[in-house]
Amino acid sequence: MAHRALIAAARGWARTPVVVRIAAVYIAARLITTALLLLAASQSTSLSRFGADAGLVDFVLGWDAQWYWSVAEYGYPAELPLTASGEVAENAWAFMPVYAYLAKAVGFLFGSWGAGALVVSLIGGYLAVLALHRLLRERIGASAAMWAVVFFASGPLGALFQVGYAEVLFLLLLLLGLDAVARRRFARLYLIVPVMAFTRPGILAFALYLGLYGIWRWVRRREDPLPRREIVHIVALGALATAAGFSWQVIAGIVTGDFGAYLATELSWRRNWIAEGADGFVPFEGWIQASQFWFAQWGMPPWWGVVALAMLVCAFGVTLWRSRHVKALGVDVRLWSASYALYLLAVFFPQSSTFRLLVPLSPLWGAVAIPRSRVWRIGILVACLVGQWLWIHHVYALGNTFWQVP
Repeated sequence: MAHRALIAAARGWARTPVVVRIAAVYIAARLITTALLLLAASQSTSLSRFGADAGLVDFVLGWDAQWYWSVAEYGYPAELPLTASGEVAENAWAFMPVYAYLAKAVGFLFGSWGAGALVVSLIGGYLAVLALHRLLRERIGASAAMWAVVFFASGPLGALFQVGYAEVLFLLLLLLGLDAVARRRFARLYLIVPVMAFTRPGILAFALYLGLYGIWRWVRRREDPLPRREIVHIVALGALATAAGFSWQVIAGIVTGDFGAYLATELSWRRNWIAEGADGFVPFEGWIQASQFWFAQWGMPPWWGVVALAMLVCAFGVTLWRSRHVKALGVDVRLWSASYALYLLAVFFPQSSTFRLLVPLSPLWGAVAIPRSRVWRIGILVACLVGQWLWIHHVYALGNTFWQVP
């Protein structure tokens, strides 16, 4: 009887509309995350930045969410704040406006910015898992695409679906953009690209992706015809994404009167790690600095860090272009992954936020989901949940200093 009941349940599940099945997965994942956040709140002490009486609301508004709230309430400073030594201090120009003001608009209906941020993240997250499934299902099959959704919704960064961060909204826009390119519905991107550009940094990676995609289509134009109108769209959208990517620097410069305001603001965070900071932005310098810094912290020769960085980059490249599971995702997903990885290498200083910055690589969950072994998939799910708890525990239950910023 039990066996028949299981078979009947499985058949019923298979007949359920996919949007309902994804909703069930997403809700279950959010309930688990909520339980983990409640556990973290119970472990928070006076030594944590959230205090001994921490609650879910504190976590929603914690860390960088405070900056988005500040943007929504006070806007951006016309005069850059300075440290005691005369350097540009951390300020709101590092945070884009779309998420902040959207949360404020939604929060007007619920009575607070925090409530609006939670609703935007939760709904944006559900739409993102739908978009991920849509992007992957025709590439790796419905079953593997559903497992990719499970891993994504339950992953180590699952708490981002429930806090005041812009990552989930950006990822939704990104997945819609990747899907539009894959289906060659380029007109949609004229709306997606500008909104994505002002949600969080990363649109320059999308501009690079469009350039590489255009080259790939041109090389294959005999097997896959490339109409003139599509060439025009790809070039125009690449130009739009590039212009949008630099526009925030221009806006910050006009408002503050300092056209180095945005880069100086971003570099101000680096002083939390490197005492001497950086005199100016130099592409790719951040990873080299960080590799040496971290290996020195671990008691190893700094040059080992540079070697380890080179090996990591090579390993990622080999995986991206040689792994048959990654190949199954399609050339366009691999081009995006390469573009975003190169963007991170060029602009980022790896530290505690590194895992969060990897969220735009979420389409690669599809490669993890392809193996059909039940042991493999259950094992990955367990690893996702364990990783999620470790992340929540360290940045919320214990979080009290700069190296625990999510």
